[in-house]
Amino acid sequence: MAAIDTRRLARFISPNGAALACLALFLFTLGAWFRSPRAVAAARVVPVPAVDTSGGQASSDVAVLAGGCFWGVQGVFQHVTGVTNAVSGYAGGDERTAQYETVGTGATGHAESVQVTFDPHQITYGQILQIYFSVAHDPTELNRQGPDVGTQYRSAIFPTTPEQARIAEAYIAQLNAAHVFGSKIVTRVESGRTFYPAEGYHQDFLTLHPTHGYIVVNDLPKIAELERLFPDRYRKDPVLVRTARR
Repeated sequence: MAAIDTRRLARFISPNGAALACLALFLFTLGAWFRSPRAVAAARVVPVPAVDTSGGQASSDVAVLAGGCFWGVQGVFQHVTGVTNAVSGYAGGDERTAQYETVGTGATGHAESVQVTFDPHQITYGQILQIYFSVAHDPTELNRQGPDVGTQYRSAIFPTTPEQARIAEAYIAQLNAAHVFGSKIVTRVESGRTFYPAEGYHQDFLTLHPTHGYIVVNDLPKIAELERLFPDRYRKDPVLVRTARR
């Protein structure tokens, strides 16, 4: 199937047909969602990682994660206690192609990603991954998430250190061995990749546009599941982006 980005459909809405087009977009997204495995497999708390960091002396650490549209992934981690910043962006490709329209072709190697900065004394890298696998996305969907299709929506972890790579690989093996999900996890661990922040209009999108049809159907339920499944990790007021590239 060719890459589909339901968000781009909104760009073709004319002023006279805005209401009808928005309704069509909402119904399209809703239908695609209910046809996806994620609609059947509800979010669940996956086991804690058997291998994790010890915290160390650092006051800040960074995780880079991809799990479909970055609006929702960013929104989830902005509501996690211990996270100090979460920036939407691109990882997996070159700097010259790290642009929304170009990445949307599915031919750049990039995945829509989120750079999560966190305090390792409040939350560990392994605990970040636990939320990632439990709430932020469906790690069994190959090159898609919900209504969005293409390699730019793949499930991927971009370790920033060899230790992060070791933890991520061990965790995926642990979850697969325990048959936590109905299907095998397809999340890729891609080391040595650079993260590039996305355009400013993508930052804090969930918070700024809570009534957007795509957000209502695909992303607000993730925030609700985060609060339900991780009440001790959930923060009501999101930590918003402090800086953006554009």
